[in-house]
Amino acid sequence: MGVMCREVLVTEFIPELITKNLIITILEPKDYQLLATYERANRVHLAKWEPLRADEYFTGEAVRKRVALNLDNFKSGSSIAFVALDKKRTKIICCCNYSNIVQGVFQACHLGYSVNMADQGKGLMFEMLQASLEYVFSQRELHRVMANYITSNIRSDRLLARLGFEKEGVAKSYLKIAGSWQDHVLTSKINPNHVAM
Repeated sequence: MGVMCREVLVTEFIPELITKNLIITILEPKDYQLLATYERANRVHLAKWEPLRADEYFTGEAVRKRVALNLDNFKSGSSIAFVALDKKRTKIICCCNYSNIVQGVFQACHLGYSVNMADQGKGLMFEMLQASLEYVFSQRELHRVMANYITSNIRSDRLLARLGFEKEGVAKSYLKIAGSWQDHVLTSKINPNHVAM
């Protein structure tokens, strides 16, 4: 994996993580249509794993505003919303978001992710998360990443175990997903560079 950066403003740089099949980066507002296409194409596919979304959420203007906010949040250090593009940069394959980043004695965040329905089962979500975890652990020096999933989500269970996340328990009625409160399995991964500290 290579880590490159592209200049956004004179003093701002966006990471580009280059893997075998993907270019992992953060969208700029001018590229919002890539996310709009991904979200519309996967609206039904992702609905059972996400909060209820009104039609307005999928409008071009709403997506553009989210992309701009994601970029602002990256610059402020509060979250990192990565997208994984195909090598031609024509479509989003999968997304992951490192949110609620807290520094100080905690140095932790939450991880959420999704993959294009047609690209499931190809190992691309694993490829994206492996590269982006390396980035947040080495470049952002986070100590802990927490990822929680609905108890029935077997794919997430297997994916996170393969990435080295450890189960820490079950939170009852944790998040309101698809219109109802869902129990979630709580997992985390500690920065490998900090394990012996």
